[in-house]
Amino acid sequence: MSPVAPPRPEVHANCAISLDGRLAYAGGRRARLSGPEDLERVQQLRLASGAILVGVNTVLLDDPSLRVHYELLGRKDEGRHPVRVVLDSRGRLPPQARVLDGSLPTIVATSGANTTAYPKGVERIVCGTDRVELPRLLRELSDRGIRRLLVEGGASVLSSFFRSGLVDRFTVYVAPVLIGGRTAPPLMGGPETAGPEGAVALTRVAVEPLGEGVLLTFAPAPGGHAPL
Repeated sequence: MSPVAPPRPEVHANCAISLDGRLAYAGGRRARLSGPEDLERVQQLRLASGAILVGVNTVLLDDPSLRVHYELLGRKDEGRHPVRVVLDSRGRLPPQARVLDGSLPTIVATSGANTTAYPKGVERIVCGTDRVELPRLLRELSDRGIRRLLVEGGASVLSSFFRSGLVDRFTVYVAPVLIGGRTAPPLMGGPETAGPEGAVALTRVAVEPLGEGVLLTFAPAPGGHAPL
């Protein structure tokens, strides 16, 4: 009898922010906030994950490859790479995006409202009528043998995972820089939080210096949405 797949993969959210909690510069322009030590840490996280997930806005702004950069690990030979997963409910992924280059297993999670045809070699998973339903997507990934999912953003995606209670571990590298302004995206996007009852409570697991910055590790607080 074959083992039963778990209901969903373990979800590890990870990002780098400025001291004032920004993910990028004004208008979402990419900010290289991670130092060498954190870049190496992120590659180790990718290597240990079955899949990496980002939203379509991250692809539109940064065009990431979502590969394991083995050169940052001091290795010339390349080993395995996680599956690349992109949330694209409305079919906004540009055909020239690096995640669609066919070099690695790639999944586009989308909605039934999106009729876009993706390139050969890219798996299209419909996980909702108008938008991607995250619990449904996680079940699909589990059915494909993915046991650990690394969520790398952006702000709206992180917000959706946190507010759905789907994050098991959260690591955030805080860089020694202030960005400010009104259009630089914060760590959490999504709907406004009217009061403490709508805040996502976390439990601190570790605080450690890393290069010039600080690495913070959190787990879900008991109850998940308990008032602070």
